Amino acid sequence: MSSITKHFVLGSFFLLFGFLNSEYLADTKNNSIINLFCIESFKLEMLKANLNYDEEIAKGTCNCYLEKFRKGTSHQNSINECKLETKKNFKL
Repeated sequence: MSSITKHFVLGSFFLLFGFLNSEYLADTKNNSIINLFCIESFKLEMLKANLNYDEEIAKGTCNCYLEKFRKGTSHQNSINECKLETKKNFKL
């Protein structure tokens, strides 16, 4: 294998690895930002409903939202479905 070919293959590998790694990091950051907004929205809704904030319920609800949204469910449908699941699972 010529020197140019080796450099091309090696360079391509690093570019691909960097791209995949940056996609993973961006996804992680987006999910954590989305999760923070979800938790804050959950706290606000609990306050409006005169219910005590429960971190376990908030995490469960936000994990539900992220999972549904990641799978392609719309933002609003994810919210609605997870609210119903949370009410059912935690008897709210």
